[in-house]
Amino acid sequence: MSRKVDRRKFLKTTAGAVAGITVLGEGKVSSVWGKAADGPASTKMPTRPLGKTGHSVCLFSLGGQSTLEQPETEEVSLAIINRALDLGVNYVDTAAAYGSGISETYIGKVMKSRRKEVYLASKTHDRSYEGSMRLLDRTLKNLQTDHLDAWQIHHVGSQEDLDRMFAPDGVIKAMEKARSEKIIKYIGITGHRDPFVLAKALKQYEFDTILMALNAADRHHNSFIENLLPLAVEKKMGIIGMKIPARGRIFKEGGLTTMEQAMRYTLSFPVSTVIIGIDTLPHLEENIRIARSFSPLKPAEVALLEGKTKPYFEDATWFKSRG
Repeated sequence: MSRKVDRRKFLKTTAGAVAGITVLGEGKVSSVWGKAADGPASTKMPTRPLGKTGHSVCLFSLGGQSTLEQPETEEVSLAIINRALDLGVNYVDTAAAYGSGISETYIGKVMKSRRKEVYLASKTHDRSYEGSMRLLDRTLKNLQTDHLDAWQIHHVGSQEDLDRMFAPDGVIKAMEKARSEKIIKYIGITGHRDPFVLAKALKQYEFDTILMALNAADRHHNSFIENLLPLAVEKKMGIIGMKIPARGRIFKEGGLTTMEQAMRYTLSFPVSTVIIGIDTLPHLEENIRIARSFSPLKPAEVALLEGKTKPYFEDATWFKSRG
């Protein structure tokens, strides 16, 4: 597959996608994860439609990795989750594989009393019907809920993955059964390895949402922006961006140096939201303040940030296939 998009046309589409967003309030950021930004506590984050689901999600969403998947971090993890919800985050993403259930368990301790406040998404890394149904049972118990808003196929990155998940006894069968029984509402797919494999999946099945890698180093190799994002937009899917700071590897002297640059870059494309794993409460609060004060980059600013990452794009996209 060699599908490309015209840069000017796509950025024009991007501008149209963000033009209808209402930004309430202003904030300031000055470092990668610096001091808490100034701004009124009552300021709300802008929202965007999550594809055709009917949900509106805030620009920043909480990912279930980093601190939230580590053992013996329950106190700070619960503080992060509760604080995120207090500040308006309404999308929480986790996976059965994160910490072998630790992430789901921490999030479940909050969901027990705050489930109605969020769109809750988890994932199965199993490609079979039976294995995925077992994981779903565990996920629901860990999250202390009777349903998921989205159940996603985790880390799809090869033709073998596609063959297994679309097999008669594959995970798609499990997802359709769970949806028919109203255990889940929507079916999603995730991946950060190969945009061409994910594009094949989107052409083969009508997924509701997609979680894909989208950062400022993307265009330099196997670009998700060029080879997958336009298809997801065409299908009017809910699009969630990940790998925004690339676990900190996007930040280099002479390259990107602030979290504001990293987040504004991805949010300047037609995505519904971005998920980022959180280490500390100050990190969370700064990311939310960046989302509150978001304004889209101009095409020249997008190109400038992409150029800054070119010398080290391999490090900032280590998660992609190199074939």
